[in-house]
Parts: sequence; C-alpha cells; structure tokens
Amino acid sequence: MINYLQYWLKITIYICSGGKKYFTWIGFLLLLISAGVFAYYQQFKYGLLLTNMTDEVSWGVYIANFTFLVGVAAAAVLLVVPTYVYGREDVKEVVIFGELMAVSAIIMCMLFVMVDLGHPDRFMHLIPKIGRLNFPSSILAWDIIVLNVYLFINVHVSSYLLYKKYLGEAPSSFYYKPLVFLSIGWAISIHTVTAFLYSGLGGRPYWNSAILASRFLVSAFASGPALMAIVFVIINKISHSNIKPSVIDLLRKILQFTLPLNLFLLFCEVFKEFYTNSVHTMSISYLFFGINGYGMLQPFIWTAIILSSIASLIFLSPFSKRKIVLIIASVMTVLSVWIEKGMGLIIPGFIPTPLGDLVEYTPSIIESVVSMGIWALGTLLFTLMIKAAIGIETGAISKIKK
Repeated sequence: MINYLQYWLKITIYICSGGKKYFTWIGFLLLLISAGVFAYYQQFKYGLLLTNMTDEVSWGVYIANFTFLVGVAAAAVLLVVPTYVYGREDVKEVVIFGELMAVSAIIMCMLFVMVDLGHPDRFMHLIPKIGRLNFPSSILAWDIIVLNVYLFINVHVSSYLLYKKYLGEAPSSFYYKPLVFLSIGWAISIHTVTAFLYSGLGGRPYWNSAILASRFLVSAFASGPALMAIVFVIINKISHSNIKPSVIDLLRKILQFTLPLNLFLLFCEVFKEFYTNSVHTMSISYLFFGINGYGMLQPFIWTAIILSSIASLIFLSPFSKRKIVLIIASVMTVLSVWIEKGMGLIIPGFIPTPLGDLVEYTPSIIESVVSMGIWALGTLLFTLMIKAAIGIETGAISKIKK
C-alpha cells in the first residue's frame, strides 16, 4: 500500500513539473475546458433549447463526436495485434500510448453522451442496476456496456504494465495477457455495436446499410493511425522517448490500405443510393447536391472527399515517408473522416424527416464551445497520462533510486 501511494505521489510531482512550453499548453487546455464548463452550465440552466437540435434533427455535433471517438478508441487494436500476435518489439514500446489514447477517447465518448442527454441525472439510466438501461433489448445498452468493458480493459492493462515498470519487475502474463487478447475482439465490437445503433433504426433509411459496420471499422482504422502518427511525431520531438521510425512507417502502411478502402466503401454506398433512384435517395441527394435550395452539408462532404482523396494519393506515394508530408496527410485524414462520420453521416440521416420536411442543422455556439471543452479535457488527460508513461518508461519515475 505504501509503495502504491509513493507511486502516485511521484507521478503527481512529475506531471506537475515541466518547462514553459508545457505549462503554456496545460494553461491553454484549462482555458478551453473552463469555456466548455461555462457553456455547459448555460445549457444545463436553460436546457437543450440553447442548442440547434430540434425534434426533426435530434442528434447533432455531440453524437457526431461520439461516433468519431469510438473509432479512435477502437484503433488502439492496430498496435496491440502487431505487439502480442506477431511479436514486434518496436511496436511493444509504444502500445501503451495507443491504449492511453483509447482511454482518453472513451472518456470523451461518455462525456459527449452525457451532454447530449441534457440533464446529467439522466446519465444514471446508462448504469446497470441503478437506472433503467433496457438491457438486452436496447442497442444503446449494448453500446454502453461494450464501451465500459473496453475502458476497463485498457485502464487495467496500461496501469498494470506501467506499475510493474516502475517497480522494476517483470509483469505476470496471467494478469494482463488474457485481457489483451480479449481487447482485440472487443475493439471490433465497440464500433460494430455503434454501427448497429444506427443501422437498426428502420425509420432512417439513410443508415439502413449492411456495410455500415464495415465502413465504421475501416474509417476508424484510417483516422486512428493518422492521429497516432501525429502524436508519435510530436512525442519524439518534445520528449526523451524514442519511438522508432519503423512504428510510424507501420502506421503509414496501414493508411495506404485503409484510407483508399474507406473511399471505396463510400463509393459503394453512393452507387447503391443513386443507381436505385428510390425515394430513399433523398438524404444522400441532399448531402451531395442539396434539395430545393437546401444544401448546408454540400461543402462539408465534398471537402471530406477531396481531403481523403488527396491524402490517399500522398500515402501511396514515396513522398509520404517524409515526416512533414506524413503529418500533413494525417491531418487531412483525421479531418476528412471526422466530417464524413459526423456531418456526412449523422445529420443527413435526419434530413428529410419521415414526413418529407427539410429542417437543416448547424451546431450552435453553445454546442461548439461544449464540444471544444470536452476535446480539451480529453487532450489534457492524454497529455498527463502520456507524460507519466514516458517518465516511467525512461526511468524518470522509478522505485529504484539511481
């Protein structure tokens, strides 16, 4: 018990130390979090009336971010498989970083669900035995359960391995490897169940697609590695951690396959919708070309396709081996997937309504600031966890006195 208290005390002291740039970054994130808290207080006080969500478009930017972040969390499996299935030692050195990213992403997922519910007391209904979760009939209930189990797996594995590293002891496979292999299938399940949450809604034909789960997974395996590549390059630049070039090259090779495949699956959906020319094509027609002067989403989806196409060409070219080019293409990938899974998937599912009404949606200032605050909080948590992990990995935080 004393060792454990000393462990957390050393971590607290270490993450509270740093240079001017570190504290400037932390201060900037705290400023954004404060703005988000104030905006959420206004939403809590006056209700969802301050958002631009309506009876016609009941899911907006909150659920769009939730959907995207589930994919980011699932993408951690792309580091787990090379490490524990194929035994790549270079990837093993950074697999904890991917797991900590998954932890941050899931926490943000939960927060986006909470703010979307309006009053936070409704969140208790997502907790088994306390609220009315409607398990097993509700797909949302399944989604909450698989996300919480995945959060537990990543928290346990990463914290156990880091604590053993701190003690200077070899970790026991019995305490973490079964969960590691479980996490491989579980990572697939969290985004599959999220896709089922949409495709199972019969009144929303735009989401009624058998390949929606495949699209979710492929897009996650594009945006996740792209985000990891950006983070790993930054970590190498600002810390004493030495992430090997082979790890970043692995992420680049994954993107060479997954990003074009994501475009192909989107093309399959577009072909199916437009070629059938049924009444169900109205949502995708609105998305790509607008209807009767309503076309707020057109710039978003075309921007996403252009960014994704350019990034695909970059990753397939030898120029992507250059660090700056890789970062640019990765940023384009993250933006394009966020737009496609947010503005290009969630919103057009509600437009037009089952009655044929065209009610457009754009996030309000309150929604935007609350979302920014949640992203800032997740980034702050990830920053602190990564700093602590690097300190333990490099020996700066250690039980053994040097």
